[in-house]
Amino acid sequence: MRKFANIPNLLTLARLVVAPLVIWAIIEEKHRLALALFAAAALTDGIDGALARRYRQITKVGAYLDPIADKILLSGVFVSLALVGSVPWWLVAVIFGRDIFLLVVSAGALLFTKFREFRPSVWGKASTLMQIACATAWMAQNAVDSRPLHAFAEALIWPTAAATIWSGVHYGWRGLRFARTH
Repeated sequence: MRKFANIPNLLTLARLVVAPLVIWAIIEEKHRLALALFAAAALTDGIDGALARRYRQITKVGAYLDPIADKILLSGVFVSLALVGSVPWWLVAVIFGRDIFLLVVSAGALLFTKFREFRPSVWGKASTLMQIACATAWMAQNAVDSRPLHAFAEALIWPTAAATIWSGVHYGWRGLRFARTH
């Protein structure tokens, strides 16, 4: 097992520390600060995985913490955006519903099988990318209050919901396939 205190894991921990600051900035309507902090957090998400692979610093702790940091950041951002009236609450429910579904299925697999590798799917990554794009568009719109940006942010709501739902369906299908073979 590799050492925990490496740069990729520290970047993941930094994302966990920044998440409450992004949430606070959105709620306090400090939209430019929220956007800057979110961009910095998103950057750490891209860099930590690349560094871990490049320098062979992949750890079990990092593999568990990275998706947790992503979920805390994105979930908190969407709740905050709904609180300030930017995104509809039903979108927050879709995002949380999918995540709760995945947690329940994963917990079941942990309890009743020997399976321990929960790898992201291409659809899960696409869903996360759509959620990041949607959140970024809304934070940018809130920061500059632009009609074209508002229209773009509005246009991302349904595709984000569709990608989130589809990724949940895909993970469920993958889980059923796994259960049938094991």
